[in-house]
Amino acid sequence: MGLPDDAAEARAAGWRTLAALHARIEDELERALQKQHGLSVSEYSVLDMLARQDDYHLRMNQLSNAVVLSQSATTRLVNRLEDRKLLQRYLCPTDRRGIYTEVTQAGRDLRDQAQPTHDAVLTAALEKAAGLPELAPLVGALDRLAMKV
Repeated sequence: MGLPDDAAEARAAGWRTLAALHARIEDELERALQKQHGLSVSEYSVLDMLARQDDYHLRMNQLSNAVVLSQSATTRLVNRLEDRKLLQRYLCPTDRRGIYTEVTQAGRDLRDQAQPTHDAVLTAALEKAAGLPELAPLVGALDRLAMKV
């Protein structure tokens, strides 16, 4: 049995609000990261995810899931970052089918330089969105979620 029409429309409206907030934030992050650090949001996300790992690496499929990209998009992104010497790949020593992606020191340094920009733009974008009546409830929910972490 499906949702009643009212509930389905409420869910759709919620999704549109979430998509609008995401698009606004991603656009602001993209412009700032590209201008100041030569990174796309996706590139920053990969460097950030890998830099947060204890051993600075993940299997390609784990990385793909973590940054919410398809396997092929992740591979293209990793290729670009590898060409820039920000990442390196190697075979898993215990499972030759597994490929690890590891952030290099240059990649960690660039991520460390870009992190304050990312965090400041994210904070400013959320503050701006909180002033819009249609986005304020979602920003409030994000704030409450952050308090639990």
